[in-house]
Amino acid sequence: MTKKIAFIFPGQGSQKIGMGKNFYDNFASAKEVFQEIDDVLEQNLSELIFSGEITELTKTENTQPALMAVSIAILKTLLIAAKKDINEIATYAAGHSLGEYSALAAANALSVADTAKILKVRGEAMRDAGDKTQGAMAAIIGTDFETAEKIVKQAAKHEVCQIANDNSLGQIVISGHKTAIDRAILLGKEFGAKKIIPLPVSGAFHSELVREAGDKVAKALQHITINQPLIPIIANVTAKAEQNSTNIKELLVKQVTSKVRWRETVTELKNLGVTDIIEIGSGKVLTGLVRRIEPDLNIFNIEQPDNLDEFLASF
Repeated sequence: MTKKIAFIFPGQGSQKIGMGKNFYDNFASAKEVFQEIDDVLEQNLSELIFSGEITELTKTENTQPALMAVSIAILKTLLIAAKKDINEIATYAAGHSLGEYSALAAANALSVADTAKILKVRGEAMRDAGDKTQGAMAAIIGTDFETAEKIVKQAAKHEVCQIANDNSLGQIVISGHKTAIDRAILLGKEFGAKKIIPLPVSGAFHSELVREAGDKVAKALQHITINQPLIPIIANVTAKAEQNSTNIKELLVKQVTSKVRWRETVTELKNLGVTDIIEIGSGKVLTGLVRRIEPDLNIFNIEQPDNLDEFLASF
């Protein structure tokens, strides 16, 4: 069978101090990416990434451009080493939440500078919206999507309570007013969930409570050019391949308050004939989710130079 590759890019939760440093230290292409992002943001983000405090890195306005920086630094190094453009290696790309922006930058739909700028705006807007609303999030472990929908519907009681991330079978994140999330945590046991874990976040992301952040993202995107990506991107909002730049811009705005359809995204990649999925960036969070969603797919992550060598040898 001929390989058909998709690149995927991680979202918040994958950050760690020191991520990407081996690429920065050993490859000029990676160093240039970090330097460009530092310059455009007028912030020493790379120093924070490599040797800062995790509490500072985990602030959403820092996490978002930082994870993108690591993913794109690794990707640029990969493409130079392979002497190929992305569309000569991969057929599709996707990313989890902010990772969708990394996917768009990878596919040349967004410049690295513009991606950094919009992610900084997005992160600050989500932080501010989180500060203004009594929002919370929790992970429901050990139940299916339909049951999770019943839990959030019953827990809402005229407040916001909705599914934020459909990550995989048995892992669904919910988001909304803290009081509604507290009710959902109690209801989870009644509905047979193994456990519901409150998440250490500053707001109800991917819910109606952060609509103000979506408005700010929409305003910022008016000043940013999105080109047709070199390969189709599977959008978080629809879990379908998208290559129309106007549609992509609209979907990025909707993404702020909509659920991340990651389980469906991975299944869609398989339905499109993808055989190999390569996670590019910090950690193996998406690698683990892909294994649970579609165990027949070949999955590999690239976060260290050794991983890059291994991938290039097999390509």
